[in-house]
Amino acid sequence: MAILFLVYGLIVLFIFNSLTHSLCEKTKMSTEKQSKVFRTINVLITILLISSYVDVINHM
Repeated sequence: MAILFLVYGLIVLFIFNSLTHSLCEKTKMSTEKQSKVFRTINVLITILLISSYVDVINHM
C-alpha cells in the first residue's frame, strides 16, 4: 500500500510541477519568482499528500 501511494504521490508531484512550469512560461515570471512559486506549490502538495496518506491509513 505504501509503495502504491508513493508512486501515486510522485505522479501527482510531476503533474503539478509540469502545470506550474506551463503557468510560469505563460506569465513570463522571473527566475527568482519561479523558484518561490515552485517551492510553495511543492510544499503544499507534499502536505496534502502526507495528510491524505495518514487519513487512508487511519481508515484501514
